[in-house]
Amino acid sequence: MKLPIVIAIDGYSSTGKSSTSKQIAHALGFIHIDSGAMYRAITLFALRKGFITPNNQIATQKLIPLLSSISIQFRPNLQTGKLETYLNNERVEDKIRSIEISSHVSNIAAIKEVRDLCVELQRSMAKEMEVVMDGRDIGTVVFPDANVKLFITASAEARAERRFLEYQAEGKQVTYEEVLANVIERDKIDSTRAIAPLKAADDAIIIDNSCMNLEETVEKALQIIKQKLAVL
Repeated sequence: MKLPIVIAIDGYSSTGKSSTSKQIAHALGFIHIDSGAMYRAITLFALRKGFITPNNQIATQKLIPLLSSISIQFRPNLQTGKLETYLNNERVEDKIRSIEISSHVSNIAAIKEVRDLCVELQRSMAKEMEVVMDGRDIGTVVFPDANVKLFITASAEARAERRFLEYQAEGKQVTYEEVLANVIERDKIDSTRAIAPLKAADDAIIIDNSCMNLEETVEKALQIIKQKLAVL
């Protein structure tokens, strides 16, 4: 039996991975899965439980036993048609996009038991449907045999500018310097963690979109994907 197609899109934070992946999935008629939303949902859970201190220390021994009580689902918004994140049956799509969550999610994602839970969920979602999945280790760990692997990168300054403008549009009070510091810190944590560090798969095609907008990134990615799928 032919397995469903999996397109893996990895890359640094604020490169537009999720927005790019959503548009690619729509263009191809695939399902988009935002793996980062899973880690963000668990980060929100940990914050609510008081397991993360202001100086970013995590009470790992308290969090791990409760992971089995966490349910993460993606449900379609009937008005927009987009999938939204639910944590234990609560819609948390907006709550998990805050800068507070962004400040802690890389450390949560570095916990082995958290990664094991999310990887299991990601693999189960792709068993019976063709997916475009974005994250940090999709092409290297979750789906090393993905049909197509892309890795999106951009300068820290370009990424910080994009995220800063997003926060401004949402009315969030944050400075560009704060956002840039967060981007640089997340890069460091993601790239140096012991478990599944952020890196491009050996067979991934790299797209640097420092000087590209979303439409140009999607166009470039789709061109590559269609060429790859044509020879399968």
